[in-house]
Amino acid sequence: MLNIVYMGTPDFAKESLQSIVDAGHNILAVVTNPDKPKGRGMKMIASPVKEYALEKGYPIFQPEKVKNNAEFIEKIKTLKPDVICVVAYGKILPQELLDIPKLGSINVHGSLLPKYRGAAPIQWAVLNGDTVTGITTMYMDAGMDTGDMILKQKVEIGADETTGELWERLSKIGGKLLVETLKLVEEGKAPKEKQGAGFSMAPMLNKEMAEINWETKTALEIKNLVRGLNPIMGAYTFLESKKLKFWKVQSLTNEAFLEMYEEMKEYDYKLPEIMEGTILLADDKIGLFIKAKEGIIQVLEVQAENARRMNVNDFLRGNKVQAGMVLGS
Repeated sequence: MLNIVYMGTPDFAKESLQSIVDAGHNILAVVTNPDKPKGRGMKMIASPVKEYALEKGYPIFQPEKVKNNAEFIEKIKTLKPDVICVVAYGKILPQELLDIPKLGSINVHGSLLPKYRGAAPIQWAVLNGDTVTGITTMYMDAGMDTGDMILKQKVEIGADETTGELWERLSKIGGKLLVETLKLVEEGKAPKEKQGAGFSMAPMLNKEMAEINWETKTALEIKNLVRGLNPIMGAYTFLESKKLKFWKVQSLTNEAFLEMYEEMKEYDYKLPEIMEGTILLADDKIGLFIKAKEGIIQVLEVQAENARRMNVNDFLRGNKVQAGMVLGS
């Protein structure tokens, strides 16, 4: 059994905390980000890690900052942890804090390092259309995900898998890998593998990237954008000046689309001559199809402005959408 100070914030981190608790480790304290206002009423909401810590009765620290916070660092020193475990905490930690535990500070990271370093490795793996990702546990240093690696587990990404679905899968794998890592650390058998070159940064996502650029993005890139931003914010476009979010789409080749509708003689598509972002077909029984670069986007789930998410067929039954309309701002 190890005496652990645990630092984490979202549901991804809650899974790892629960795993090490179930494995019998002693939690000295939980450190998580301050409560944040949320929703129309701006009610203060605790993080999933804090909610779990409250259930268990663990001491909770929520410092606004960690760097140059002598009071907080002194509190951690007095706890005398064997290990500090950090999972999606959300702040850069100073070396002074990382050096406190006698067995080191351990991080669970949502990629196969050094592939993606930074705050959003899971999201960028989906956004970039990667087919493989994974979990890495590592010893922490003051750099951005630059510490020595301990264990890795590779995971395949489904062709239609969203960030939310992958996030949930990796959170469970991360918890199991952290338990295995702590066992090796406790036994003095944990490996220390240096990271190689060739890393990519995975910065925080921003709202500007969510708008679909029909002129520059291919059909496959649009599909990856949609699933990469699901459920975080949703990719969007504009239909007659009103925002339309896409939550689920499929990409088709031009040939596949034309083959599907070769018997529909009323449609005489000359796809190379049609502007990207043009609606090719809007039928509440067949679906919604949009011209993109290097292919066609078939929309499956949408959300109109000030409306709920819905199946595209339901959306088409309640809205006047016609072939020939052009999407975009």
